[in-house]
Amino acid sequence: MRTALLFFTFLCLNTSQAQLLDLEKELLWEVSSPKSTVKSYFFGTLHANDRALFELSDSVYIAFDNAQKIVLETDIYQLFSVMDTRKVLPETRFDDKGKSYTNLDISSKTLYGNEDGMPQFLDAYFNVLGLQLQKEIVALENIKDQYALSNEFKLSEQRIIDNQINTFTQEKLLALYLRGDLDALQRFMKSYLSIQEQLYNEVIVQRNLQMRDKLLDLLQEPIPFFCAVGAGHLGGEDGILQLLRARGYRVRPVQWSIQEKAPSSKTLIKKQTEYIYIDSLSGLIAKFPGKPLAQMTQDGNLKLIYRELGQGNTYEITRFVTDSTISHEEIASIYINPPDGTSITKKIMDNGAIIFQGLSDTYPEGLNFVQIKFGAEHYAVIKCYGGHKFMHSNRPLSFFDKVWFD
Repeated sequence: MRTALLFFTFLCLNTSQAQLLDLEKELLWEVSSPKSTVKSYFFGTLHANDRALFELSDSVYIAFDNAQKIVLETDIYQLFSVMDTRKVLPETRFDDKGKSYTNLDISSKTLYGNEDGMPQFLDAYFNVLGLQLQKEIVALENIKDQYALSNEFKLSEQRIIDNQINTFTQEKLLALYLRGDLDALQRFMKSYLSIQEQLYNEVIVQRNLQMRDKLLDLLQEPIPFFCAVGAGHLGGEDGILQLLRARGYRVRPVQWSIQEKAPSSKTLIKKQTEYIYIDSLSGLIAKFPGKPLAQMTQDGNLKLIYRELGQGNTYEITRFVTDSTISHEEIASIYINPPDGTSITKKIMDNGAIIFQGLSDTYPEGLNFVQIKFGAEHYAVIKCYGGHKFMHSNRPLSFFDKVWFD
């Protein structure tokens, strides 16, 4: 049996900096070929946004910063266009003056946790950081083959997981993960997936073999990479690490430690909290929490989407060419559908710019905050929606202030 986690705080002889050291946590691994000096790093994740998961070792940030490629199970960034991770829509009421309010102080649940967790779940966090730092993103699996990362257990026909069992499973996985015990995680998953014949083979074994083959190709290149995959795929006899050992690769755990003074790599990565998108065609400028997914609609309009998949919040901007035959008020009425008892607000700014704003009730988003801003030849429809706490905070209006036409 593994002994209890041991944490040591000591003074480093050369820096006199306090350091937190966990001798038993084995989530980060160095992988290299005996014929090469290039070292890549494999990090086991949990598809959740619990804040405890983000107390990462300094070595994780250093490995991530030094990597030229970020390798993930799938390109989570592409989910921005199709995936709303909220499990239920927030509750909102309106007073006799049309002002929204709520009597509830709850945190909305999402596919990856809830609003009290981090904005992104752990895998998406690495995906967003990679884009922020302009690193190449490599997906080991097709997004169609892994559409719902939260549902690691694909119980197709046998629907036996009720809320209590699912809650127990998530809590057990979190506890094992925070211990950093890959082998225990793998044994738990194997036992859990045995409830359905061939499920473990389908969800873990076969996928590990497919991911291994792609990783072998990457390891043959003289380019260091950082690979973040579910921790349940790394450990055990069927795990990716053992599969790579069997092919002659050197695999060793990297010490888990957190220094009082953060290394430069960690400081740099922690600063990646904003992405400025500039549309040269219209002069639109927007500050997103991370790099938005940019798409062209069938009508030729630019659509920008950024989702906080962990908390379930969405920031969306669509840029349109202004039609001079339609008034600003008519445009506002097209894109803002106010609930009963509420209305659209018109504002004229100090610079003469016209803004329309209001709550809109649409499907499938439910209630969302909408603001329309006009530029010289274009206008932008800005939309925000999310969890219960998000919708009853100043965060949507704060995002509106970060969008303008130059």
